[in-house]
Amino acid sequence: MAEKSVLLLFGGGSTEHEISKVSSKFIRKNLKSIEGIKTYAIELTKDNGYIAEDGEECHLSFTGELIFEKSGKRIKIDYAIPCLHGFPGETGDIQSVFELSRIPYFGCDKEASQNCFNKVTSKLWFDTLQIPNTPSIFLSSSNLNELEKARTFFRKYGEVFIKAASQGSSVGCYWVTDESNLEMSVIEAFNYSQHVLIEKALKARELEIAVYEYDGKIVVTRPGEIITPENEFYSYEEKYSNGSNSVTHIEAKDLTDTQVSTMMKIAKKAFVAMKLRHLARIDFFLTSEGEIYLNEVNTFPGMTEISMFPKMLENHGHSFINYLKQHITK
Repeated sequence: MAEKSVLLLFGGGSTEHEISKVSSKFIRKNLKSIEGIKTYAIELTKDNGYIAEDGEECHLSFTGELIFEKSGKRIKIDYAIPCLHGFPGETGDIQSVFELSRIPYFGCDKEASQNCFNKVTSKLWFDTLQIPNTPSIFLSSSNLNELEKARTFFRKYGEVFIKAASQGSSVGCYWVTDESNLEMSVIEAFNYSQHVLIEKALKARELEIAVYEYDGKIVVTRPGEIITPENEFYSYEEKYSNGSNSVTHIEAKDLTDTQVSTMMKIAKKAFVAMKLRHLARIDFFLTSEGEIYLNEVNTFPGMTEISMFPKMLENHGHSFINYLKQHITK
């Protein structure tokens, strides 16, 4: 069998550029254990340049070739792994490039990626599928009418999260407990996205489920849990800094069988109905009153050594190496 050329693309133009680089190292370490493939790890710079490991610039052609600018070397790409958190990986943009170049690739297709990444669009999907999700409104601008709508929503619930609609990892996300901070938080969120979502703030447990395809079947893990310090929210810094005080449990404790079953059914329903593919991490809230809300769907979750998705997959009894191998070599 001829050796397969695998493009491992990382970096990207989002605020999660550096985390993408860390994720790519974990994936590449696993790819080294798969015989019959040669990996080309390429950094997508923030200004959309392609840089090889030795620093040589390159680009991906519409014929599916990786072309190196200085040496002139041309590599026909057989498979691509878009290890890109946020833009352009989870937004559907890079998937469009792969499809135009006729390169098979790992992960959700362009439409599913777009639908899940935009928080407003995903909320509309959840509502249509009758999947419980946090009460919310969305704003299309920060003009006086929209700000008044935000104030009315805040006064109804007394505490809200303001989120840029098209960002990941809590970027452009603000926890507002005082109305005097509302307007500035809305304006700040609009710096990151054309639409802003405002959600009722919940005092709830944050639970995560890995859903993935393995041996041709959809696998749904038991929920894991992120436990943040009291009165803190899971910010970008709290997720990734060395000084993080959050604790993760690969299997959440003190859940009833009904709660576990309900979340797993909802996770599979979202995965199937929204036409997800290969992988997703689906996040939930569980309130003290026992209410279960789907929070968001991540189409390319973190893949670092400490990330929940690969840990939950392994905990479920599956090899991450075999998981990648199945999709690359099929």
